[in-house]
Amino acid sequence: MDQHRKRKAGTGADIGANTDHAANKKCKGSRAWQGAKKGRKGPSGSGPSIEAGDAGIWATCDKNTEGKCTAELRDLFNEYAERIYGHADADAVAAREDDEAEEEDIEADIKHEIEGLQTGHRTPLFQPVRLEVQCVLFFKTRPPVEPVSFVHGICTDAMNGTLRTRSRCVRRLSPMTLMGKATEKSLDEISRAVLAPHFHVDGMAPTKFAIRFSSRNHDTLRREAVIKQVADAVGSRHPVDLSKYDALVLVEIYKVRVGLATQVVRIPTTTPPSTPTLPQHPPPPKPGLPASMSSGATQNMCGMSVVPHDFEQLKRYNLAEIYHATRAGVASTKDTGPDGGGGGGG
Repeated sequence: MDQHRKRKAGTGADIGANTDHAANKKCKGSRAWQGAKKGRKGPSGSGPSIEAGDAGIWATCDKNTEGKCTAELRDLFNEYAERIYGHADADAVAAREDDEAEEEDIEADIKHEIEGLQTGHRTPLFQPVRLEVQCVLFFKTRPPVEPVSFVHGICTDAMNGTLRTRSRCVRRLSPMTLMGKATEKSLDEISRAVLAPHFHVDGMAPTKFAIRFSSRNHDTLRREAVIKQVADAVGSRHPVDLSKYDALVLVEIYKVRVGLATQVVRIPTTTPPSTPTLPQHPPPPKPGLPASMSSGATQNMCGMSVVPHDFEQLKRYNLAEIYHATRAGVASTKDTGPDGGGGGGG
């Protein structure tokens, strides 16, 4: 009886052990896997990232509307792609539902990716890349989408009033024919690839050109050096004309998150009470990859494209300004009437 009472009462150490055991037992019923919330895959998750050789579209938006802007652009891009190429992105609806979900089950997500590989899942036409840059988005594109003609068509139709307003948060669209690292060597390679069809065709007449450079969170290449290097790549036989150019070279550099997918960590179901909790450290980079390209690393990325001469007329591809100008023109027409007079009398 005495022994039974002693076991029932227990010592202080036994009480602590029993408490830990109960806590661990309680944890067994909870979710064992933890991961980031839906929509946070881009820079540090398992979603797409910007890589050298990509093509795509930069987009700017109103502050704190990145998620809503992503959904608006996905709808707009897929609707316009269906009009041009005759088919829509089959993954658009599923991707939009993913954006609306607040939490993610990692096990279900892995299962979905495996099923996609087994069924020959094809990369969507437009892949949004989540960036850690405020008010800036990036959509990776794949053929048959050609970013320059695609964005030019959207802005032209918006200016003509034939494109229904589908966005409230979107500002400027910047098509990028080719992306690469923001280094002098990479800039030279990008320039040769992007500029050749526009300036280096045998028998072509001299083309007046200008260069428009923009950057954000960037600290490696200086503006003057970039403009000079690109101008040298264009060649001296083509004159510079900043106001009446035939072709405009867009160069944009951003510091963004690139690299590998986030490590999925399994939470242990039992922890010995005597084992101290050790601080977790990020895994070392994979063999063959530089430390700067490890998971979650920042990288200065450079993109380039050549756009037509009507860049200024199309409000520098700023959809918000195009919509504003279109609505103002419609309102002006209604106010003046067909004969140029004032509005209706009383």
